[in-house]
Amino acid sequence: MTTRSVSGSGSRPRSGPRWTLRVVGGFALAAMALTACSSGDSDDSGDSSKKSDSSSSSEKLSGTVTVFAAASLKESFTALGKTFEKEHPGTKVSFNFGGSDALAASITSGAPADVFAAASPKTMKTVTDAKDAKGAPATFVRNQLEIATLPGNPKKIKTLKDLTRSGLKVALCAKEVPCGAAAQKALTAAKLKLTPVSYEQDVKGALTKVQLKEVDASVVYKTDVKSAGGKVAGVEFPESKKAINDYPIALLKNAPNAEAATAFIDLVKSAQGQKVLGQAGFLKP
Repeated sequence: MTTRSVSGSGSRPRSGPRWTLRVVGGFALAAMALTACSSGDSDDSGDSSKKSDSSSSSEKLSGTVTVFAAASLKESFTALGKTFEKEHPGTKVSFNFGGSDALAASITSGAPADVFAAASPKTMKTVTDAKDAKGAPATFVRNQLEIATLPGNPKKIKTLKDLTRSGLKVALCAKEVPCGAAAQKALTAAKLKLTPVSYEQDVKGALTKVQLKEVDASVVYKTDVKSAGGKVAGVEFPESKKAINDYPIALLKNAPNAEAATAFIDLVKSAQGQKVLGQAGFLKP
């Protein structure tokens, strides 16, 4: 009886611990579940943060990019501007084409712009010396001179020296403009003196003089002769190789839309941009 009593009383204590273990086990499982949920929430939060960082880094470009560019870049940059707008919906590229010296003067005077693409290192230096450029300019193309004549070359112009013939009307770019400085350099190399009937403020102005038949010829860039199609004829001359212009491009220090401006410069320097510029007649940098 004593044994049974002990045995019976012992069975109750044993059932107690089993119940306790089940409860404790239940709490442990609940705690594990809560921990798992908490861990899951933490992971989601981490992913969300990562996604936010990712979307921030790949945020779409928007707004207007204002580009001041040498007149000789008009056709190729206009095409690249359209490409940029198509690749970045919500952006617009606004151009101001003209003589590089005048554009540089406008920039140093405070004209709002994002990018400056000059037709010579000298005109770019005006901007860098004024500390209006952000970072070092990069040469993205080069350009070579050519004589533009009326279609069919009725005056039979074959050399640079022919431009000095009596009675021949010739237009040149102004000496302070890159195409004018290059023309003077070529004339000096050929030991020639030429007095034009007019000096134009940019290369397009010199080309237009021929197209309007106001002059018999003008010294412009190969790219301008090419862009004019059949409206003018081109005459190459060896002295032009001694007056090839490098074209630098730079992001401006106070660019209103620096992020999009940088992307446009990247497009200009990319293989895609170089192809467009090459097709326009520009030489590789």
